Amino acid sequence: MTAFAANSILCRLALRGGAIDPASFTTLRLASGAVMLLLVSGVRSSWIRPQLEHRGLNAAMLFLYAAAFSFAYVKLSAGMGALVLFGSVQVTMMAIALFSGERLPPWSWAGFALALSGLVVLTFPGLTAPPLVASLLMATAGVAWGVYSILGRRSSSALLSTAHSFQFAAPVAVLLSLLTWRDLHLSGTGMALAVASGAVTSGLGYVIWYAALRGLSATSAALTQLTVPVLAALGGVVVLSESIGWRLLLSGAMILGGVTIALTSARRR
Repeated sequence: MTAFAANSILCRLALRGGAIDPASFTTLRLASGAVMLLLVSGVRSSWIRPQLEHRGLNAAMLFLYAAAFSFAYVKLSAGMGALVLFGSVQVTMMAIALFSGERLPPWSWAGFALALSGLVVLTFPGLTAPPLVASLLMATAGVAWGVYSILGRRSSSALLSTAHSFQFAAPVAVLLSLLTWRDLHLSGTGMALAVASGAVTSGLGYVIWYAALRGLSATSAALTQLTVPVLAALGGVVVLSESIGWRLLLSGAMILGGVTIALTSARRR
């Protein structure tokens, strides 16, 4: 979850000052993630001819998430972007889980409600509504990430599945950069932030996430990610000099407390 929050901080840090354009950030993020995972997994025949299930859909969801994420963060703050993103993730993953037959015990629903209430406390009242187009883009990223996470629970190899997703998503990102070449803008700082996001907090972070998913139900995985907006908001305070107040502290306690209640109840069922 810390890696997920760091992606929000790195992306916003790169884009808010115009250090890089969103398409280039997406391309460098996915490409550097692919290179890092190639180095970690080693050159093997399975890299050239991957046999993993759902690889095409995984890659499509990864690209859609990464591209929408970058373009949304041109206008959204780190904390607000994470809230919209993972709010959409919750709806997506919980809907898929319920449709697939998963059921939550009453205390898990209570914890889930408490955590969602914490998100409401963090955003209302007193905050200006985020830009509509940017919010819709981030919501799209959330849906894509939710599907990507659900697919990850079926993966037989967290490392190779993530590596193949980055391998196939990176060329599509290059095409996106070519289509938006008129907006191309690169700086050393922007490129460094994109590579850090791709190689470390995305590439390696997603391997850890895919490995963890095999031990989590879809609802538990969804609930766990509710901690990310809190971490992103705190990171925004430290790195981006965003203000901290009572709502952030209260909502953080509500979200973390709700997740703890929900996960504890689900494990005892």
